[in-house]
Amino acid sequence: MKKFSTAGLILAFASTVASLPAWAADAGTETANTPRCEFLANAPDQHVVVRGDTLWGISGKFLQHPWCWPQVWGLNRDQIRNPHWIYPGQIVYFDRTAGRLRLGKPTGSGREGSLSDVRLSPQVRMEGLGRDAIPAIPINAIEPFLSQPLIIEENELKDAPRIVATQEGHVFLGKNDKAYVRGDLKGGTSFQVFRPGSPLRDPSTQAIIGYEAAYLGTVKLDRAAKTADEAHRFIVVTSKEEMGVGDQLLPVPPSPILNYVPHAPEKQIDARIVSVYGGVTQAGQNNIVSINRGKKDDIDVGTVLQLYRFGQIIADPTDNKKPVKLPDEQYGTLFIFRIFNNISYGLVMQVTDAVQVGDVAKSPE
Repeated sequence: MKKFSTAGLILAFASTVASLPAWAADAGTETANTPRCEFLANAPDQHVVVRGDTLWGISGKFLQHPWCWPQVWGLNRDQIRNPHWIYPGQIVYFDRTAGRLRLGKPTGSGREGSLSDVRLSPQVRMEGLGRDAIPAIPINAIEPFLSQPLIIEENELKDAPRIVATQEGHVFLGKNDKAYVRGDLKGGTSFQVFRPGSPLRDPSTQAIIGYEAAYLGTVKLDRAAKTADEAHRFIVVTSKEEMGVGDQLLPVPPSPILNYVPHAPEKQIDARIVSVYGGVTQAGQNNIVSINRGKKDDIDVGTVLQLYRFGQIIADPTDNKKPVKLPDEQYGTLFIFRIFNNISYGLVMQVTDAVQVGDVAKSPE
């Protein structure tokens, strides 16, 4: 299944917007493999956008599958490049004749607005700078996970700088305390501190595919070592949990510029839930889970997968107890927002049952 050729919103976490990915094209061009986006039988004629709305939530009022909203907005390439195109107070109209959603502003004349009617005034842009724009998904649910290390590859641990001593009289470190570090900083001055957690195993093969890191906080270089046998001195800038000797450092990554246009994966994906973030056994809506597929499987940011309860293998009582597998039962949707080599993290969008380790996540049908 190919990704949408119809494009949608680009949501940026920086002042600039990334260029369109290769699969994005002008609106209205659909391939034979593009799944049809069906409207709900009881879809309303319009929806007034309010603060707290998301594109996913708004689309869910009109569409059977909210994740396929890029197909029905009819955006052109210029509008795609502007991430701040829908604000509270605007109106989403259901154009039943064209089978599209249209965005407009109240006119007082009863005339429907259209995308061409939307113009953001200089005053709005100066005051809001996009902060009031409606995001694609609930950003507050994933923001803490965008820059903190979640998965540590085995090779990353080998040469990572490490805390070898704490400020005198301190067993553990908190904000503004001093930490003494050994290791090659490679010119870096700002680092995240982590503690490797338990290994994550592929539910299918039981092979170790990564280590989930416990994020402890950030430190900033205060005095670099003058000789090879001297320690660097750091100051703790932020502290989520107490740091101590043996904890390791990774450079603070650059602020991400991410494309949150939901789309089906390029090829068929059949993944399994590896873990529920936070050490619990079950997840619900807006919780974070990891799957056993990543960059090497061509998963990218914005990939949408459907969640299924893995069908059990039972003994057929009507045929000499021969083993038979029950079908997987679909119960939810997963939105992938961060990818590592062998693991990806997703936000649980909608579920009718609790997500459990071992459940199936696969391409939408």
